[in-house]
Amino acid sequence: MSGLLIVGAGGFARETAQAVRAAGAGGPRLLGHLDDDPALHGTEVDGVPVLGGCDLVHELPGAQVVVCVGNPRDYASRARLVRRLGLPEHRYATVVHPSAAVSASSAVGPGSVLLAHSVLTAAVRVGAHVAVMPHVVLTHDDVVGDFATLASGVRLGGGARLERGAYVGAGSLVREYTVVGAWSLIGMGSTVLRDVPPGEVWIGSPAHRLREADVPALDEIRADGVDVGPRPAERMESPVI
Repeated sequence: MSGLLIVGAGGFARETAQAVRAAGAGGPRLLGHLDDDPALHGTEVDGVPVLGGCDLVHELPGAQVVVCVGNPRDYASRARLVRRLGLPEHRYATVVHPSAAVSASSAVGPGSVLLAHSVLTAAVRVGAHVAVMPHVVLTHDDVVGDFATLASGVRLGGGARLERGAYVGAGSLVREYTVVGAWSLIGMGSTVLRDVPPGEVWIGSPAHRLREADVPALDEIRADGVDVGPRPAERMESPVI
């Protein structure tokens, strides 16, 4: 079976489905959503069927896949699900809304999604399984690591770098040549003027450290072999981002 399966049926997955539909005949054929919530199986979300659980990808080997899960309270969930599915790289599609502007010198990795009116100006490198929301602007020589999330309206100055799994909240600005460390979270509307270490939550303008990132993000850092200290006994409640 050829076509595209969207893993997830929440907000980001629904937005991705609309991007696929906007591409029309020039894009992949949308087969439906996969989601582990059994209450959704056999239903439709925005007119797109929910075919079954996420592991159904293994029963449809001819279909391409894009994983569209994650939110500020658990932005590591996309990485965990990709790891669980264990699919080869060639199974993953790249979804680009037809209104996105991607320069010829830029590159976008497998499993990544660029939503409406996002811009990649020159020599931008976007890794695998990255979520780029509407009206994001990535300028010359920016590098975005695998599993990063850029919420709507984010702007990165030239030469900025988001490391693996970083989450940048809506409307945030990141100064040129600044690094946001792996699995760190930047609160919405923040202005990042200096490097952010891995595994931290930063907020404000100028942005400053609020606290350590939540357990799922820290677990991903540990999985990458970085020492971030002992694992907390309980997960702290996230702020609204």
